[in-house]
Amino acid sequence: MTFLYKADPVRGAVWAELLARKMPELPFRIWPDIGDPQAVRFLAAWQPPQDLATQFPNLEILFSTGAGTDQFDFAAIPPTLPVVRMVESGIVQGMVEYVTLAVLSQHRDWRTYAAQQRAGTWQVHRVQPASSRRVGVLGLGTLGRAVLERLRSFGFPCAGWSRSPQQLYGVDCHHGPEGLLALLTRTDILICLLPLTDDTRGILCKQLFDQLPRSATVINVGRGGHLVQDDLLRALDAGQLGSAVLDVCDPEPLPPGHPLWTHPQVVLTPHIASMTQPETAVDAVVENLRRYRQGLPMVGLVDRALGY
Repeated sequence: MTFLYKADPVRGAVWAELLARKMPELPFRIWPDIGDPQAVRFLAAWQPPQDLATQFPNLEILFSTGAGTDQFDFAAIPPTLPVVRMVESGIVQGMVEYVTLAVLSQHRDWRTYAAQQRAGTWQVHRVQPASSRRVGVLGLGTLGRAVLERLRSFGFPCAGWSRSPQQLYGVDCHHGPEGLLALLTRTDILICLLPLTDDTRGILCKQLFDQLPRSATVINVGRGGHLVQDDLLRALDAGQLGSAVLDVCDPEPLPPGHPLWTHPQVVLTPHIASMTQPETAVDAVVENLRRYRQGLPMVGLVDRALGY
């Protein structure tokens, strides 16, 4: 019975050390050193091999090394094979840090003051209280809830939207198509933390931007496929949107010369908002393996009908 890791080999070495301490009875290998393919029962991967079913006929669980599984080709994954996305505290903390930074930098006009510094301009702008800046989050999963809890502590009026009804202390929760409109019309800073599915692909588009108050900010830390880039550029140039913070794009990296590289109202980072931390990721995997052996539901088990 072997656990196989197929992702960044540097992080894989840390996984090997940690699993040797926490679950020494489980042999661990790092791709491409697969050993006996018949012995591989568990696979952690960012991109599993295309011939998964034939290469590892006894595989019992496929773990994603990231928070999502939209990078997987589910047509190549046996329909009965459990797929588990990564739900671990390191990803959550990293995302909370990044989104808090993005919101506060927009709220406190950091981009404006950086431009003034480059121009040698000393000009004071009015400081608005957090209570005057309405934040909305698309997606009320683990990450969305953690982000809202932190932003609420600053005094921002917070709202969230999800596909089905949710409740979150101190947050105005909306759901469904009607709820989406209600969220957008009251939101000055919109944060996308949705999973990428057929229903959410391209959701950040002209129709959505037109429902936001003029000069709103969009922060996309979901997936590049959520955003229609041409619609974003037109909304920024028309003043319907005041700014955008993008940690994800499609494709990644953007091609040289793409207008998002140099747009003055866009902050662009290379998909670094949050990363799986080996220490907490291994703890999450070990806990799920124990739950699996005890017949308990695993944390992060993907519902293929929903796509997450």
